[in-house]
Amino acid sequence: MFDYQRVTARIDSRIGARTRLFGTLGSLILIGWLSACSAGKSARDEAAAAPPPPPSAEASAPAAEPAAEAAPAQAMNQPSTGEPVVLNASAPRKYVVKKGDTLWDISKQFLRDPWFWPEIWYVNPQIENPHLIFPGDELSLGVGADGKPQVTLTRGVADRLSPQMRSQPLEDAIKAIPYEIVASFMSRPSVLEKEQIKTLPYVLAGRDEHLISAAGNEIYVKGLNGTQNARYNIVRVGDPLVDPDDNKVVGYQGIYAATGRLETLGNPAKLELTDSARETLNGDKVVSDSLDVPLDFVPHTPESRVSGRIISVIDGVTAIGQYQVVVINRGSRHGLAPGHVLGVFQRGQLVRDPAKSEMSGKVRLPDERAGTFMVFKTFDRISYGLIMEADHPLHIGDNVGNP
Repeated sequence: MFDYQRVTARIDSRIGARTRLFGTLGSLILIGWLSACSAGKSARDEAAAAPPPPPSAEASAPAAEPAAEAAPAQAMNQPSTGEPVVLNASAPRKYVVKKGDTLWDISKQFLRDPWFWPEIWYVNPQIENPHLIFPGDELSLGVGADGKPQVTLTRGVADRLSPQMRSQPLEDAIKAIPYEIVASFMSRPSVLEKEQIKTLPYVLAGRDEHLISAAGNEIYVKGLNGTQNARYNIVRVGDPLVDPDDNKVVGYQGIYAATGRLETLGNPAKLELTDSARETLNGDKVVSDSLDVPLDFVPHTPESRVSGRIISVIDGVTAIGQYQVVVINRGSRHGLAPGHVLGVFQRGQLVRDPAKSEMSGKVRLPDERAGTFMVFKTFDRISYGLIMEADHPLHIGDNVGNP
């Protein structure tokens, strides 16, 4: 007689044995796979935790705040130039940032050519806003994982003791170039860009039919959309600025006339003149006296070749020196942006060749590098910039180009 229950039990027993066998094998495979993963992870963790190669005793010190993972010096969001970086012969191993420093000054502490700063700056992901440098911060010169010079940042003692968000970081942070010089120039503009002339508000008339207005008088301005009590400058349009390459007008000299306070909104709006350098006339342009130039940029070289000329200098001087504002005939259409650094090349003089006749014996000497220029504001065809270094007197007509 067929014993259904015995056969079923025997089948279940065999299936159970095989299931246990496959289960055991599966467990062993799973354990082996997990062990391999664990070993791989441990190796990677050890590699990540391993300290970078020790810096040379001549030019480095270990970073006080190591990064979470090794990485080469990043260019503060600027592409690498691929050119060799030369350290300053007296570069310090450590430098504590002081109030009044500029990024240009700090860069010169470490580098022969300050515009290579992006090449050695290490962006530490453990530091909030690592692109910004504040007084009290410590900069350390060392060697990165790629064997190249590297500067790392350690926040000041106050920030380490009580870390918190800075309410106005850009106002406290170190600026790229001297703030007061740029602020003075931009608050009383001496150059007006060609397209800017077409859209600026202008003086419509003086109150009480005054043809000439001065401090204490009120004027009416058309096209001004401002806020109550805001301050504005009245600027007269002066001589045109001509691009010597094509003889086209690219801007105008701006002649400061007065400063006024917005009393009444409307079109026309009413301003009271609070300060005067010369008379205010109908048709004079009105510009805000607020600084619209962010100075948190980083000095770096242009990504493409640039060749231009100085076409104007502020204050009407003939010999241009350090920290004077100049205008060049190149702008955003030529690839320029705030922070770009250019060399200034003294234009070669025409001299007489003693071996030739007086009529045909004129020879132009080669241009000579004589200074360094940094762009801080661009328009379409012109840029404002500051002469950062001047080894020799510079002049209108001198050439500018990649350093």
